[in-house]
Amino acid sequence: MLKEFRNEPLTDFSDPATVKAFRAALDTVKSWAGTTYPIVIGGEAIETGQTFTSTNPARPNEVLGTFAKGTREVAEKAIEVASKAFETWRFVDPFERARYLLVAGEEMRRRKHEFSAIMVLEAGKSWVEADADTAETIDFLEYYARQMMRLTEARKQLVPYPPEELDLQYIPLGVGLVIPPWNFPGAIMGGMTSASVVSGNATILKPASATPLIAYKFCELLWDQGLPPGVLNYLPGPGGAIGDTLVDHPKTRFIAFTGSKEVGLRIHERAAKAQPGQLWIKRTILEMGGKDAVVVDASADLAAAAQGIVTSAFGFQGQKCSAGSRAIIVDAVYDDMVQKIVARAEKLTVGATDAGPEVYMGPVIDKSAMETILNYIDIGKGEGELVLGGRKIDTPEGGYFIEPTIFVDVPRDARIAQEEIFGPVLAVIKAKDFDDALDIANSTEYGLTGAVYSGSRAHLEKPGACSTSATCTSTASAPGRSWACTRSVGST
Repeated sequence: MLKEFRNEPLTDFSDPATVKAFRAALDTVKSWAGTTYPIVIGGEAIETGQTFTSTNPARPNEVLGTFAKGTREVAEKAIEVASKAFETWRFVDPFERARYLLVAGEEMRRRKHEFSAIMVLEAGKSWVEADADTAETIDFLEYYARQMMRLTEARKQLVPYPPEELDLQYIPLGVGLVIPPWNFPGAIMGGMTSASVVSGNATILKPASATPLIAYKFCELLWDQGLPPGVLNYLPGPGGAIGDTLVDHPKTRFIAFTGSKEVGLRIHERAAKAQPGQLWIKRTILEMGGKDAVVVDASADLAAAAQGIVTSAFGFQGQKCSAGSRAIIVDAVYDDMVQKIVARAEKLTVGATDAGPEVYMGPVIDKSAMETILNYIDIGKGEGELVLGGRKIDTPEGGYFIEPTIFVDVPRDARIAQEEIFGPVLAVIKAKDFDDALDIANSTEYGLTGAVYSGSRAHLEKPGACSTSATCTSTASAPGRSWACTRSVGST
């Protein structure tokens, strides 16, 4: 009997033995430098003569691996191979498909530090962030396997009708295209991919160009469990060269994407146009960013609120669609909260994350991201008061480091309060009262996550405290209480 689902525990890095083991995993990943990784279609390794490298954003000259770059011709081949594999894979017993994920999850659990170490070096994640990313990847493998098993009993949902013999089955769709982001290169990539595969779809994984190594190792993990050729295909390469081909192809059945609003909307628009020979309406599963708010009222535990704001705004350098990049604070406690937030942010450590678990913030993902963030910081200087950070941190290795940055007295309609920056920049906004704070929180085009710190039950359960398309929950914890609001995947 399959054991009950349990979230994968996080690693305790206060244990010296664990730190030693993690450093050994980092050394292992570094020893792979110089390896060339091919495109893999239908179990066949393919070289195109064009390559790109994966580098460490803390030390951009440090190459972690060289990868074959996909072409339009290879993309078309991938779809044809996947389409053929689907004709067999779709009929494989769902419990057998689930078994591939469960065995892979157990193997990832055994090699947990190795996968985390890849993300420390390839994405600049801290040890804690990378470990949580790997734990969540394991959770997805375990969870989606169980969900597939559960869905095989769909007929139990039917109401008996004696004159007829009723049946209900969930069937696979076809060739699925998975386009994950670089910021959760384990969990989101692995979650979308494993869900597609276990559902009986033949899948093409186009990894983020900044994090192809972790994606290759994830695919390798599943291939090593005996996954049939063509069920999971690895196709790295630039979106301009292969993305449109994969999205537009008439045999592509669905696209799962996480990334920027601009790219997501472009995918949605292209997928909506039926191509010659296309037999279906393509499905898109799109998650496209956020500009998340943390609201604090006068009755909140201010110390807890300040710590929560700093953790959310600056964890993984603010490179999360779930980052709390707006702190909306009522006037009565505004000055006190600003002081507490700045005091905590000043203590954050910044550096190359492979140095040790004590480093909280690493580099941003690449030079382009750094330039975009610094441009927003320049914009912010004309919109609010810069009270912390605001500068690039120069290192001998040329890493892409930016100080944790805080602007206060930011107008609610300022660009840094409305646009997704995707970096370590926090906009602090003053609200007249709680109702005004909620109005500010709901004033952006984005809807993803948010939080309220309050000691008032009336405030926590206030109608309209989250948007109509959101799911709201409130939790009590001494001495304060918190409210959270999340909108479903697909929101912009």
